[in-house]
Amino acid sequence: MILLSPRQAQRAFCAICCIASFGVASRTAATLPRQAAPPAQGSARKSSEQGPPVRIPRQQAQTSVALDGVVRDANAPDATRPVSAAVLTVRNAESGQTFTATTSVEGVFRIFPLPPGHYQLRAEAKDYAPFELSDLALEPNEVVTLEISLNTVPSLEARSRLPRLPELGPAPSAEAQPSSGTHREFRHRLDSDPNYIENISPDTLPPVADVYNTVPNRWALEQPDYRRYPQRGEYVYSKHRWYDPFNRNRVKGDEPIWPGLLGQQVFLDITASSDSFFDGRRVPSPSNVSSARPGSSGFFGRGEQAFFDQTLRFAFDLFHGDAAFKPVDWRVRITPEISLNNFKVHELGLVGPDPRSGTNRFDDHVGLQEAFVEVKLKDLGPNYDFVSTRAGIQQFNADFRGFLFVDEEPALRIFGNLHSDRIEYNLAYFHFLEKNSNSGLNAFERRHQQVLLGNVYLQDFFFLGYTAEFVVAWNKDDPSLHYDDNGFLVRPSPIGNVINENPGAGPILHGIRVGYFGWLGSGHIRRLNLTHAFYQAIGEDTFNPIAGRRVTVNAQMAAAEVSYDKDWIRYRVSAFYTSGDASPRDGRARGFDSIVDLPNFAGGLFSFWNREGIRLLGSGILLTTPGSLIPSLRASKEEGQANFVNPGIFLANTGADFEITPKLRGFANFNYLRFERTEPLEFLLFQSPIHHTIGEDFGVGVEYRPPLTENIVLTGGVSALQPGQGFKDIYTSRTLFSLFGSVKFTF
Repeated sequence: MILLSPRQAQRAFCAICCIASFGVASRTAATLPRQAAPPAQGSARKSSEQGPPVRIPRQQAQTSVALDGVVRDANAPDATRPVSAAVLTVRNAESGQTFTATTSVEGVFRIFPLPPGHYQLRAEAKDYAPFELSDLALEPNEVVTLEISLNTVPSLEARSRLPRLPELGPAPSAEAQPSSGTHREFRHRLDSDPNYIENISPDTLPPVADVYNTVPNRWALEQPDYRRYPQRGEYVYSKHRWYDPFNRNRVKGDEPIWPGLLGQQVFLDITASSDSFFDGRRVPSPSNVSSARPGSSGFFGRGEQAFFDQTLRFAFDLFHGDAAFKPVDWRVRITPEISLNNFKVHELGLVGPDPRSGTNRFDDHVGLQEAFVEVKLKDLGPNYDFVSTRAGIQQFNADFRGFLFVDEEPALRIFGNLHSDRIEYNLAYFHFLEKNSNSGLNAFERRHQQVLLGNVYLQDFFFLGYTAEFVVAWNKDDPSLHYDDNGFLVRPSPIGNVINENPGAGPILHGIRVGYFGWLGSGHIRRLNLTHAFYQAIGEDTFNPIAGRRVTVNAQMAAAEVSYDKDWIRYRVSAFYTSGDASPRDGRARGFDSIVDLPNFAGGLFSFWNREGIRLLGSGILLTTPGSLIPSLRASKEEGQANFVNPGIFLANTGADFEITPKLRGFANFNYLRFERTEPLEFLLFQSPIHHTIGEDFGVGVEYRPPLTENIVLTGGVSALQPGQGFKDIYTSRTLFSLFGSVKFTF
């Protein structure tokens, strides 16, 4: 321990206060005598003469005052015990302006900045008599330090647990008690230090660069070479390289792309990703015996299929902003994507309607998945509340789990937030593009379908950590005729009354006009994680091919998931329901269908029923489309039209997610599936009865991230569907399976 004399302690305390008040300028001035070389002998007498004060170059004079100090207990044995939570009030005698401060646990207080003048000071604390100073003069460019000692209440009644004697009357209030206590006052200015040299010789001044240094580009600060340890490991910083996406990479938005021309707030973020996906599966397939195997009488052929898709995606994001939490001022984003895919089957008529197409199909396609301009219209507050607009091809997901609409389409969108980001909202109008049939990417052709959608998210709704969402959407799919890239008819669906009876009239086109109203929620309530969704669909189909007439739509969808985290395992149970149509030929359609769904629910990618598309044999439609839970009986999810005359479904799910290591995650999933209504299937297949049970869906999988980032992600899994009686009535009792894997690299 180092002991200081009272004078040394006073100097040290004042020096610390001076540094805190005046910052770099004061510190530089105080250290000038130690930094400067000793003056020449001939100029010693000249330097000791009194002269006018000289300010450090490029530093402005201080016109404010700082008041600080400490409050102690005067009755403590060593008189050093601090008084915490003491309230100090200073009042300007001229203007009447009042400033307050509260002492910390160490009894320290600080009031800064204060205008110069005469003040009245009062210090109050519980169990202590107040202390007052009637006149405290504060001069410009000054730090005043007070050491205040408060006395306890003379009778110590405030600390006694015994009641006050009645004959003493009521206890006096703090305002009525006389001022008591002592104080010491220290004043410090730069020129009050005996070691301070007011008239400094120009030869002793440091170079201007040591006092003030201009940095034209704060993003281009070069770091010195540093290596604390010889072996590899964690470092304070790493040098940037063009191929390193983490350390000051100019093309990853870490620093301005062209500060000399575009300024220091324009950034460019380039993202490149490669996704290799393989899926080997067994699904029901027709045999086409007349062309494939003459003499065979089997209706169901070999259902083994193999699909490989290699995609390359490039995103160019040029934006103006702060590259932090603040929303960007404007943005231009372009994302092209390339797909190379190969499809291999055992039966004819699957890769195309012409048997001469063979059993193998290779396709390539280039799609423009994003191309939009975004502009911030207005800042709504200091907490980053804003309203912006975005026009062009853009990604959009209508809800938490992708139940209604997930796509990349041309749109005009207005979005923003309110109430410190506790409320988020979107209002968007979409005009769809046609899709490539084999890759699902955008084609350069307009489609006659529009969607108007609005939603709002409310955080901490009912419970902290729970977010509610309300959705309103309108789907307007106009009548059109369309064959996909493989030659199959997809609009209208080739089922039921699709051809006009009049000779040469052709297919009967029909339009969809359906509105959706949804209430959804996601979050946690204490230890339970909760996700739920409900949609009501109301509208009309001008000519449903299954019903053979105009139908009005009235259908519902509901879903709920509850999960619980226990150590490194998340246990979850969920249920999914869509209404079905019990009378397929009447004028009411009660089967629910979405716009373009991609649900991450009930196992998601690791569910056979969710991932694979199953054809309804003997027709040109699918029982369920790839990436959907709904048995909607539509020709294609992307290119077909919504169909509200369908059987509906009920799904019960249980599963678990395992955080095996920070890099490795495991998934296990089980689904029980059954049709809600089977009348549409019985009508289409001319078969009765068809039972309700679809079967049991099993799936397991893993996800591995070798560098513990999203730059390399390896995913694989296997799933199987064990048919129930209803599925056996339509197909066979053979177990369906799928084995898939994907490798994704992102820069």
